[in-house]
Amino acid sequence: MSIEYRHEITVEDYNALRKAVDWDAVEPGQAREGLRNSAYIICAADGEKTVSHARAISDGGYVVFIADVIVHPDYQGRGIAKTMIQEILAHFTSELKSGQRILFNLMAAKGRESFYKQFGFDERPDESVGAGMTRLIIKP
Repeated sequence: MSIEYRHEITVEDYNALRKAVDWDAVEPGQAREGLRNSAYIICAADGEKTVSHARAISDGGYVVFIADVIVHPDYQGRGIAKTMIQEILAHFTSELKSGQRILFNLMAAKGRESFYKQFGFDERPDESVGAGMTRLIIKP
């Protein structure tokens, strides 16, 4: 296995990865815009095959949301997701000046919370913050 990290992904590869982990595909036009408007994308490829993806959305100030951390099941457990998260964190923290901050947010897949703890993420809720929340709307 020779993994190469890249900073772009096709809509087709993105949706194929989503399907590989039993997530719904995103309508191609929406997926294209979401990927295009991401502040940072990192993918791993084994030859020509895209085997993982993660991206970050940023307000350009101090809030970053990490989304769509996906590793194809055949490639899980090989440190690929760890490398991608480290790259995202480094990308956004490398230019910080004294006194500046970045608040990284993410919604861990159920059962994957412990993975993110190794990077300093805290589970919610805890004694000082409430639960993260989501709302999905699908137009029929």
